[in-house]
Amino acid sequence: MFNKVVIFGVGLIGGSFARALRHAGVVTTLVGVGRSPQAMARALELGIIDQVAASVQDAMAGADLVLIAAPVAQTTAILVSLLPYLEAGTVVTDAGSTKSDVVAAARAVMKERVGQFVPGHPIAGRETNGPDAAIVDLYHGKKTVLTPLPENTAGDIDRVAAAWSACGAIVHRLTPQEHDTVFASVSHLPHLLAYALVDDIARKPHADLLFQYAASGFRDFTRIAGSSPEMWRDISLANQAALLGELDAYLAQLTGLRTMLANGDGAAIEAVFANAQRARCRWIEAIETAEAPPAQDSSPE
Repeated sequence: MFNKVVIFGVGLIGGSFARALRHAGVVTTLVGVGRSPQAMARALELGIIDQVAASVQDAMAGADLVLIAAPVAQTTAILVSLLPYLEAGTVVTDAGSTKSDVVAAARAVMKERVGQFVPGHPIAGRETNGPDAAIVDLYHGKKTVLTPLPENTAGDIDRVAAAWSACGAIVHRLTPQEHDTVFASVSHLPHLLAYALVDDIARKPHADLLFQYAASGFRDFTRIAGSSPEMWRDISLANQAALLGELDAYLAQLTGLRTMLANGDGAAIEAVFANAQRARCRWIEAIETAEAPPAQDSSPE
């Protein structure tokens, strides 16, 4: 399917993409580009990529598909670096967790060639980073959202979708605005809260004692605070408006809970908890139903 795939940023996201494509047998050559020579050497050593590009020009020569898997704040600089060497048949996509800012960057840099850029976002991750974190099945059964532009051709969109499908992902489509509104609520805000809680506890004078007794519930709630601070700084700033709206709504919820607690209103507190429990159970049931294997036909022939 792909002769040459170029990946800018061969860490968890880009490295897992490379591993999955290789496992699926749909790529001939995987080329890595990155800021850290050590990380790139490690990706090569692990067999994630076939070669480290000597230059961006070298990387882009004959490329079928380019994935930008770097923090979103680097998108502009990466597009500027590759544009002079972008061939007519090459499709560029990204894995950024925000889309409106990425689309704006692509339009500003690529101008009349923006049709060769198909924005995307794989909804998968781990709290670890770097080439050693890359795994072959990171995207298996997970959603990848594409936010195509009016300038994209159907063939280029299908090519990007096919790459993610080969990784085992389930491809969805949203507009960039829809994407950023949705993920401010269910992804960006939870990361902000997890970081804030751990930072708050770490700054207390008796932090060591608190962490000594933190157990599985705390570990589960704060797992995502182990993610890349640089990446999530960029995401937070890139989706500032939507994230501020979600944060304000959450602060209002906390203020309401504080009032209930101060008033000793157990019934009101329980009602909030019960509504949250029901909503989470419905969500988990929907996930399990979607991921359940198809029923086998046991009727006699």
